[in-house]
Amino acid sequence: MPDPAPDPLPDLTPAARPAATGQQRLATLDLVRGVAVLGILAINIGGFAGPMASLTSPHLPRPVGAVDEAAFAFSFLFFEGKMRALFSLLFGAGIVLFWEHAEAAGRDGDVLQVHRLFWLMLLGALHYFVLWWGDILFLYAVCGLGALLLRPLSNRALLAIALGLYFTWSLSGLFASMPAVHAEAALRQGTASAAQVHLVNAWFEPVRDWAAQEMRESRFGFLGLLLVKLGERPLWQIDMVLSSFAETLPLMLVGMVIYRTGLLTGATPRARLMATGLACTATGLAITAGFLAWAWPRHFPPIAMEAALVWGMALPHLLCGCGYAALLVLATPRLAPTAVGCRLIAAGRMAFSNYILTSLVMTFAFYGWGLGLFGSMTLAQQWLFVLGGWVLMLGWSEPWLHRYRRGPLEWLWRSLIERKVLANRL
Repeated sequence: MPDPAPDPLPDLTPAARPAATGQQRLATLDLVRGVAVLGILAINIGGFAGPMASLTSPHLPRPVGAVDEAAFAFSFLFFEGKMRALFSLLFGAGIVLFWEHAEAAGRDGDVLQVHRLFWLMLLGALHYFVLWWGDILFLYAVCGLGALLLRPLSNRALLAIALGLYFTWSLSGLFASMPAVHAEAALRQGTASAAQVHLVNAWFEPVRDWAAQEMRESRFGFLGLLLVKLGERPLWQIDMVLSSFAETLPLMLVGMVIYRTGLLTGATPRARLMATGLACTATGLAITAGFLAWAWPRHFPPIAMEAALVWGMALPHLLCGCGYAALLVLATPRLAPTAVGCRLIAAGRMAFSNYILTSLVMTFAFYGWGLGLFGSMTLAQQWLFVLGGWVLMLGWSEPWLHRYRRGPLEWLWRSLIERKVLANRL
């Protein structure tokens, strides 16, 4: 039976017009999280609509026209990597916030956080096997455990570890990718040696094979896709952790630091917040635009694009993640009382439910067990699905929270942590 007693941890529920400092802090974080969960869809849509190679270059697996190049460039400039960074920063901040609330309630914040991340890991695995290969919950749970171990360290130590790991990973990966990037450029210019031609072909062959395999699997029914993942790719998420840990964990550590220092809670003076937000955002976008000015006239060469997306754009991703956060925190006092602000806050409070909801809706739209549109939508057309997803998330979150304390998956997650069914109706 549902437990009629109140949740033993304080409910992180901001009012639409927050009056208390704690409510203001939570409303700010939820509004930023709402923007992040909407922004993530702008990039994930390429993975849903497929094939996965199109996330690297608009001309994979086949050439496209100028309109689709422009759609790719728009996403690359404002969303690619930046929303992932913003979401990771917020997850790191959430680790500290959850720990603070648990300790304030007289409970062991570290133990509860381990329970929280353990269940997130299992729910992420379920998300992968049942719905979509692009799950980040499992990755976030594993990296969250690493961040939790490092939480007692000072802000200076956390930043040193975060920046050292982040830029060592990005620079080493970029350096390792340079021979293939040079070979691609030489082939484009007609000066490639036989060894360089072989290197480029060796890069493209598995990309084409995987795109063809994705197209075949996209026609499978629900059970068929599940069996493929169980039989052929049961360790996919482990591979994702190994490839992304050195990006995700540092961003979480930076999020812990900027939460502690007040940047994400509105405690930072407005002038400093404005300067930080503008400087970080402008610098990050300028670096991204500089690379875009090189890549776009060359029609986004795939090998160079992969090197940039995975490693080379690490700095602008970090800068824009921090800059976007600062500007959104700055805008919250005026935005939160508006209709749009209230809906963004509600979407942020239900970020977990909204993230899984988009997977459900988009896999239904694109996979064979649903409408089967996989591989048929142009990059420009995919934006219609992004806008539809945004309308859906903003449309249902606020009415739901008028009746319930949490989103359905937030309630399930907290009930699993507490090992009992918690009351959710208001």
